Amino acid sequence: MTDLKGELASLKIDRTRRKRSPWRWPLLLLLPVAAVLLGFYALRAQQAFSATEVETATVEVSRDIQPSAGTPILTASGYVVARRKAVVSAKIQGRLSDLRVEEGSVVREGETIARLESFDYEASVVRARAAVQRAEADLQEYVRQLKLSQDLAAQGIVAVDQRDAAASRVRIAEAALAQAQADVAFSEAQLQNTVIRAPFGGVVVKKMAEIGESVAPIPPGVNISTSSGAIVALADLATLEVEADVAESNVAKVANGQPAEVTVEAIPDRRYKAVLRQVIPTADRTKATVMVKVTILDKDKDLKPEMSAKVTFLEPEKKEAAPAAGAPVVLVPKEAVVTRDGKPTVFLVREDKALARPVVLGTERQGQVIVKDGLAGGEIVVARPKDDLRDGATVRVKGQG
Repeated sequence: MTDLKGELASLKIDRTRRKRSPWRWPLLLLLPVAAVLLGFYALRAQQAFSATEVETATVEVSRDIQPSAGTPILTASGYVVARRKAVVSAKIQGRLSDLRVEEGSVVREGETIARLESFDYEASVVRARAAVQRAEADLQEYVRQLKLSQDLAAQGIVAVDQRDAAASRVRIAEAALAQAQADVAFSEAQLQNTVIRAPFGGVVVKKMAEIGESVAPIPPGVNISTSSGAIVALADLATLEVEADVAESNVAKVANGQPAEVTVEAIPDRRYKAVLRQVIPTADRTKATVMVKVTILDKDKDLKPEMSAKVTFLEPEKKEAAPAAGAPVVLVPKEAVVTRDGKPTVFLVREDKALARPVVLGTERQGQVIVKDGLAGGEIVVARPKDDLRDGATVRVKGQG
């Protein structure tokens, strides 16, 4: 019986004994590899987290750059104005009966712009001419009486006093005739004043009256926008120039005849050649500035009076420093250039690293700088390097993962 129990016990399955897995050793071998990979990805994540986020720009190569007149030394802001301009009004007060122009109309010197009602002035001319006719008739009668008096006085029939009185009446009649003729001239001039003509050739920049409105003479020096009673504002666009304010501390850097470049906010990619015409010999105490007037040499139809403008005054540049027209020029944004170790430097972006590259700069061109040496074009650079950015620093391009 005991042997039977022993045999049955030997046939019983021991469920408490753990079965060995066939994948145990392969898993144990893979654990170090997984630990290495996790460490690598953790290091990359830490580097990505600590990388400096930057904006980038591409170095350009252009052949459209024209040679500059010189190196920029000073920039001033101002407005485009017409040197020759006028607020046109009538010489006499009256009601507008005809207006032949609109804003933008081109007029020639002496061309009729408008007319005033002229019925009363026409009647005045007719009346003055009738007065001349009566004065002429009176003069003829007094001349006849003088001749008769002279003949009778010679015969001793009338007294000499009567002859002299007849001569006086002739002189009075001559004076009356001259006065009547002057009245005719005045009346005709008043009639001509009802016709308003262009004082010079130009463009109508503003119309300030309509048919049926009363207009009146305008004193000189009025503001175009507040000149009540005027008819039109006229400007000669061939005389466009820029009036700019230069700080008192910088006014010694500019002089008459100095070359300059003009840009307007409405056309930022267009540069106009200019020259300083005049420095006003007085300062504005409220703004601590001095006004200068800059003549635009190559003006075009796109320029308009009262446009905001920026004037860059130039210092004459050495001939060898100016690039030839049409030659390839490397351009980099001005904000991308910083100073490192006393040298102009840009930071190239390569494989998530910022690499410092010293460059040799030329003149500034509309927010960009010509690079004479150090870049070939097409490189990716940091657009606005921070002061603490150093060579070899890890960077992350803004907008990328």
